[in-house]
Amino acid sequence: MESYGNDPQQLIAVFLDIQAASGRNYVERQWAELASRVLNVPLSKIYDVLTFYAMFGTVERGEYLVEICQSAPCHFTKAEELVHWFEAAAGIKVGETSTDGKITLQRTSCVGACDIGPAVKIGDHVFGNLTEEKVIALVKCCQRKAPEALQSLCQK
Repeated sequence: MESYGNDPQQLIAVFLDIQAASGRNYVERQWAELASRVLNVPLSKIYDVLTFYAMFGTVERGEYLVEICQSAPCHFTKAEELVHWFEAAAGIKVGETSTDGKITLQRTSCVGACDIGPAVKIGDHVFGNLTEEKVIALVKCCQRKAPEALQSLCQK
């Protein structure tokens, strides 16, 4: 918070840093409470921000958050099949985190990749034109903690 001048206008940046440092891809209550005190922002406003933006979690999530696009264009390009492929490959259902803590599956409204649907966002990378084989490869990369391999599969 000091690096942002304890400026309450920098709340999103502060929480992005806190979440990244957590190692579990979420903002723990103790850090939300500390931000509330230091930045002089009511805790209710802190949670307004944390629960409004899909990029933030208030409960433990996997190291890799797999956000499966459910927008209309992706829906028409097999988004439901995509959900099933990820669930089968990761061995979990949407909303769950793998037992090794590597992967959390989540639906999202749009990842801004309508031209390459069906698409997902993993971290800062968007992957599109997905097939079952590509999904299996993405899940294996996440399980092996191989971000360089993820990047090579990334489609901009």
